[in-house]
Amino acid sequence: MDLTYYGHSCFSVTVNDKKLLFDPFITGNELAKHIDINTIEADYILLSHAHFDHVADVESIAKRTGATIITNYEIAMWFASKGITSYHPMNTGGKRSFDFGTVKCVNAIHSSSFADGSNGGNPMGFIILNDEQNFYYSGDTALTLDMQLIPMFAEIDFAILPIGDNFTMGPDDAVQAAKMVQTKTVIAVHYDTFGYIKTDHQKAVELFKNNELDLKLPAIGETITL
Repeated sequence: MDLTYYGHSCFSVTVNDKKLLFDPFITGNELAKHIDINTIEADYILLSHAHFDHVADVESIAKRTGATIITNYEIAMWFASKGITSYHPMNTGGKRSFDFGTVKCVNAIHSSSFADGSNGGNPMGFIILNDEQNFYYSGDTALTLDMQLIPMFAEIDFAILPIGDNFTMGPDDAVQAAKMVQTKTVIAVHYDTFGYIKTDHQKAVELFKNNELDLKLPAIGETITL
């Protein structure tokens, strides 16, 4: 399974020949200025919550690619008002099968609103179940005991977790999250983009290694195979 990192919390995963794009925020991210969003392909766009640093490029990519947006009801309706016609609303606890696999929406402890003040509904994380590898994307979240439920739903091959602290979990809490979901492999997101979330890469990698976990920090634009 290939994962391409586009900076901040944006990444693409190819699952059963379908391209799943998560939380696209590239335009406006100085660290990702070398990424041309017009070259990014997507069959589905999954949105964890409505903050600008997770939805900034949704409208342009969705209209160009015709990708189906999977997100909570409030976010889906907000994009519908912008002329997006392909979307599938869900909410926390819900599960739905698609042609690439199954999506289960799980709890995230955060906030969610659009830059214009519109209601962004409840933030969510996603479990993606399929016949290749199952993975968990927590979205922006604090460490929560709800993560202990994840292994009841699926055996998690890898997790995508924020490590930037301040707005989300930091490295210490992300280690505990990985243990709760019972995975050994973590791809880090939501770090370095802003001053508030600058992260010591070496220290974070060593922390995970000391806990017998593999922390991956792909470069922006890099594709890794999992």
